[in-house]
Amino acid sequence: MKSSLIVTAAALCVCAAAFAQRGAEERSAAPQGAHAAAVGGGHIPAHGPPAARPTRAPAPARGAAPSAVPRRSYQDQQGHPDAPHVHGAGDRWVGHDSGRGDANYRIERPWEHGHFPGPRGAQHVWRLHGGRPDRFEFGGFFFSVAAFDYGYCADWFWDSDDIVIYDDPDHVGWYLAYNVRLGTYVHVMYLGG
Repeated sequence: MKSSLIVTAAALCVCAAAFAQRGAEERSAAPQGAHAAAVGGGHIPAHGPPAARPTRAPAPARGAAPSAVPRRSYQDQQGHPDAPHVHGAGDRWVGHDSGRGDANYRIERPWEHGHFPGPRGAQHVWRLHGGRPDRFEFGGFFFSVAAFDYGYCADWFWDSDDIVIYDDPDHVGWYLAYNVRLGTYVHVMYLGG
């Protein structure tokens, strides 16, 4: 009885090892270009977006609130999100092109709560600890999403997603919060720690 259990256990180990090896071969045979062009899935951009070239920024009609500007589509390829996102191949920031004059990100008192003192960039991944777009927290720091970007983070998990904070080269007073799981990003304001 004891020897038959040992033989059965050994056979299961051999089968499990063979199955794992086959899975590894199948994954390595997958086309690398298809994966590299993906959005999200754990990819972290090496750097934030470059400053936008000077262009005419979308402006609301006279007397209209900035949120009255019609939303544009960001779905630049089949299967990509209809939200500002980053391509895994080449770290291209789709949607960060409105430039410094974009009325949707103009604030009267930039850095009202100070500058974010924590580390930023690809080497610093933060885990969201709770909240919602108007006030969320990670690492003891509080932020809020720009009202214009609320619709772009409706699928974020505010209690568990990993994000990376990048400097925004165009919009004074804002940072960019990049969601590692989804590959999307939004403008965020530091509220303090």
